Amino acid sequence: MNPDSKTLAVWQHHYQDEVDAAYLYEILAKAESDPGRARVYEKLARVEERHVQVWATIFRDNGREPTSTGPSMKAKVRAALSRRFGGGWLLSQLLREEGEEVKGYLALHRHSTHRDAQGAALTLAKESAQHAASLRALTGQEGEPWHQLGSGNLLRNIVYGFNDGLTANFGLVAGILGANVAPHIVVLSGMAGMIADALSMGSSGYLAAKSEREVHDHEIAMEREEIRLMPELEQEELALVYEAKGMKAEDAEVLAKSIMQDPESALREMVREELQIGEQHSTPMKEAWVTGTATAFGALIPVAPFMLISDTATAAWISFAIAMTSHFAVGAARSLFTGRGILRSGMDMFLVGLGVAVLGYFFGFAITGAMP
Repeated sequence: MNPDSKTLAVWQHHYQDEVDAAYLYEILAKAESDPGRARVYEKLARVEERHVQVWATIFRDNGREPTSTGPSMKAKVRAALSRRFGGGWLLSQLLREEGEEVKGYLALHRHSTHRDAQGAALTLAKESAQHAASLRALTGQEGEPWHQLGSGNLLRNIVYGFNDGLTANFGLVAGILGANVAPHIVVLSGMAGMIADALSMGSSGYLAAKSEREVHDHEIAMEREEIRLMPELEQEELALVYEAKGMKAEDAEVLAKSIMQDPESALREMVREELQIGEQHSTPMKEAWVTGTATAFGALIPVAPFMLISDTATAAWISFAIAMTSHFAVGAARSLFTGRGILRSGMDMFLVGLGVAVLGYFFGFAITGAMP
């Protein structure tokens, strides 16, 4: 059976994912200072390259060729960001995507009508699951460790803060223009909106981080008391955790007993294994500054042309062009966290920005028209 266009698109998607993964594991390996971790990344890169060849063979056996053979622009952007923000952020993204690959390959195995793709999908699903386990081991955490990686949170705060400031102030400036007021009112309102939005987002970031830290501190304090008052029970719990991870029962008990000899070591182990609370990489004040500053930069974009250009109409069109371009760019940046395509995510934000501008403009126009 010749593959139809939909089937080829699915194959190309998986092929491109494997090409990107091999490329990004190589980036991690080159940047890693620890030889042991670097070897793991290199091994994963080699396996991903083998996956690429599996898909290339499937294409060729069906008389086709992959439409792209190199890393995607999205992968290259991620590589550049990992050099700037550290490998932890990229590691978190790859861990999430290995999990997505497992689900995608299992779905392909269940629904594919092509035997060669169906068989390959099951094998690749198993190997992707093994990759996810290897990456979790490198993070030293269970569950979803990407939620606790500081570099990822930092970059996310920058993108979302910038997005909030840009969209909110763009709508405000459009509304002021719709009201047909004097040029200096546009600048004054835009600057006031920028300051208010930056302070609002910064304080929200501060309170959210402070509340999370207080919850973690409370849980850790309770765990400390449990270790002091019920060491036997905590030792049993720790042994069960190790056993659940695959350790033999006798070895798990010996290791748990050894760790419990030092209360502080026991606390650190219980916090990581039982509470699954990762190391804090930021502070509430840092969260506030990062989010607030990113918001201010985003909010400054739609008002800046009015500060530099005296002609209101020219400034308005330049503001519109820069703001819409920025909406597309920030939408594309958000795709790094959502997993959606860069073009689709960018267009979504472009349309949101356009809608905000149109509604803001006509709202300002309507209010002015209704006034005596």
